[in-house]
Amino acid sequence: MDLVALQNWLDNASFAVLFLTMLIYWGSAAFPGIPYLSVLGTTGMAIANLGIAALLGARWLDAGYFPLSNLYESLFFIAWGITAMHFLAEQMSQSRLVGAVTAPVAMAITAFATLTLPAQMQQSEPLVPALKSNWLMMHVSVMLLSYAALMVGSLLAVAFLVVTRGQNVELKGSSVGTGAYRDARYRLQRSNSAEAIPALNEPLGSESGGTTAVLPAVTSLTTKATLPLSPQRLTLAETLDNISYRIIGLGFPLLTIGIIAGAVWANEAWGSYWSWDPKETWALITWLVFAAYLHARITRGWQGRRPAILAASGFVVVWICYLGVNLLGKGLHSYGWFF
Repeated sequence: MDLVALQNWLDNASFAVLFLTMLIYWGSAAFPGIPYLSVLGTTGMAIANLGIAALLGARWLDAGYFPLSNLYESLFFIAWGITAMHFLAEQMSQSRLVGAVTAPVAMAITAFATLTLPAQMQQSEPLVPALKSNWLMMHVSVMLLSYAALMVGSLLAVAFLVVTRGQNVELKGSSVGTGAYRDARYRLQRSNSAEAIPALNEPLGSESGGTTAVLPAVTSLTTKATLPLSPQRLTLAETLDNISYRIIGLGFPLLTIGIIAGAVWANEAWGSYWSWDPKETWALITWLVFAAYLHARITRGWQGRRPAILAASGFVVVWICYLGVNLLGKGLHSYGWFF
């Protein structure tokens, strides 16, 4: 079997399937009344996931090492990770909107790897001495899986901002570990409001006049809180907020493990656990951004728009760490990527 030809066929097929899947998910989101579109989208993501896995497996057999040594291989691995995390998020949310935001990113990654990278960068080559280590699979695979999880979680946060139109909505019990706290705080706020504010239909003014009036501030707050978003949008927003938190909560420990594994490997290869290489520095920045996100949700009880904005900014930080730093062509991690 010609493994090189098989790889070329699989990468183009994966791109084509993901492109069609993206269109199906977009059509399903735009026309929810059409049956079976979401099923077709899920099927397309499954085919793409298996196709990318077969591509990586064929490359592993052909090269004799785990395919994570250059940009082409890492792009397809992270695309595989995004499709895998998609199934987890879609299973938990039961929403077709998940595929509408994950499929375009996975498709764009495969398109960049297949159609943009030069042919010489798509070929497998012997490993440089620094990469001939068992830590290659441990460190790089965990880091890329963490990037995939954090990207999916961040994309769901972006979807939350779109669904809520950037408004600051009140959600109850949408975070693991803080739901009871937030639900109790919500009930306390509602109880205090009921005690402090008269009923809307209660007469105000002098006892003799009995003039009926409505508090303008209360009416304004009530209108802003309830009218702009339908109950369906609020339910979807709470689901997206919840799933985004869960997926980021999965990606963050993976990122932590990957950074620790990289430090151990760096000590073996270069004699130092940390050298403030650009890639290491941005990995730390990525860790701090999502640590702040989890801290704000778990200990501060943040929910809704503020953590979603923080997670959306994390999407940009992940891409800078993963790809942007390598555009500089500097540092200990520059080999096998662009320069």
